[in-house]
Amino acid sequence: MKEDYVRRKERWAQKMSGKGRPARPNAGRLPPGQHKVSNFPVLDLGIHPEIPIDEWTLKIHGQVENPLTLDWEQFTALPQFHDVSDFHCVTTWSQFDMEFSGVAFFTLAELVRPKPSATHLFFTGYDDYTTNTPLDACMDDDVMIAHAWNGQPLPLEHGGPARVIIPKLYAWKGAKFFREIIFRDHDELGFWEQRNHSNTADPFTEDRFARACQIVRLLE
Repeated sequence: MKEDYVRRKERWAQKMSGKGRPARPNAGRLPPGQHKVSNFPVLDLGIHPEIPIDEWTLKIHGQVENPLTLDWEQFTALPQFHDVSDFHCVTTWSQFDMEFSGVAFFTLAELVRPKPSATHLFFTGYDDYTTNTPLDACMDDDVMIAHAWNGQPLPLEHGGPARVIIPKLYAWKGAKFFREIIFRDHDELGFWEQRNHSNTADPFTEDRFARACQIVRLLE
């Protein structure tokens, strides 16, 4: 585990220094059951909270040594991270080469210093949407809190002013209109996870629905 963490952090450091991985060939990038799009569709709960920048905050707390709350100026003053990744929606579309900019999750984790007891994360948006992941899923070189897309401020319909980007998981795991991270010593299901969506959300295994739901579907 420690060696894997070191490799992830080394990749992140390379990206931060502008020496990131070259673009991948298209072969093998499209998960099973997905189709490729180029128009970045909008899917959400239908609530688009308009948060003035001077009122926006990000609260990070729970199983950490240094809980903190950042305002927009403090958040955007942190080291900036730029990455190109693929984006996979559980509704069967994927978009390649999405360019996001923001603050790497590694940066935030180093600021708050997770306790050894921290195993999971719980994310909340200003629309009260929630989702959850294992801490390990976010300790990777491509996970960030994004505030820009294609060099422009992240628009409201795509979760601005800031949203979570976790490229290796289905996009519902990346909360829009982002406002809070809780580091927990246990797992707690979020909005869609309580509604029969998978808790692990791996696009490359078509991990869309919870197993109990899959069993019910097989019995119908």
